[in-house]
Amino acid sequence: MQTLNVGAGRTDKEYKEAEERRRADLVADSRSDANYFFLAAGLAALGTGLLPVRLNVLVSIGAVDLLGIYGRPLGQLYPLAVYSAAAAWVVAVLALGVAGRSGRRWAFLAGMVLYGADMIALMATFSLWAFGVHAFFVFKWFQGQKALKDLNEPGVSTF
Repeated sequence: MQTLNVGAGRTDKEYKEAEERRRADLVADSRSDANYFFLAAGLAALGTGLLPVRLNVLVSIGAVDLLGIYGRPLGQLYPLAVYSAAAAWVVAVLALGVAGRSGRRWAFLAGMVLYGADMIALMATFSLWAFGVHAFFVFKWFQGQKALKDLNEPGVSTF
């Protein structure tokens, strides 16, 4: 039995198999966490009125809510501005989801920054439930970027 000082008396073959299993698990975890971008986009569309049913009690976007509160002086452009901002938000989150599923760590970081900034707007509108939903997404995206970070670090074992 040949051991290569790779930990716990494992052979080189066992070490490589364990490392491949670890890498596959990290990829699966990051893809699973990237799927939350799509859930967030769907909930954003549901909460902002882009879909026929509007459910803004449970979910809302703080930036769109603030635009709704302070954007009234826009006059006739007001509905267009609100729906355009909501559509841009949904498209941005969908794009981050596609980038996150393809293994781009920056997508997770951008999602965390985007939703973190929106959490400040939600505090201004006192949407505590939506704040909690945002916090959940930020946490899941943190886990996704951490999995990609661990995946790209050579020789780091999680055993």
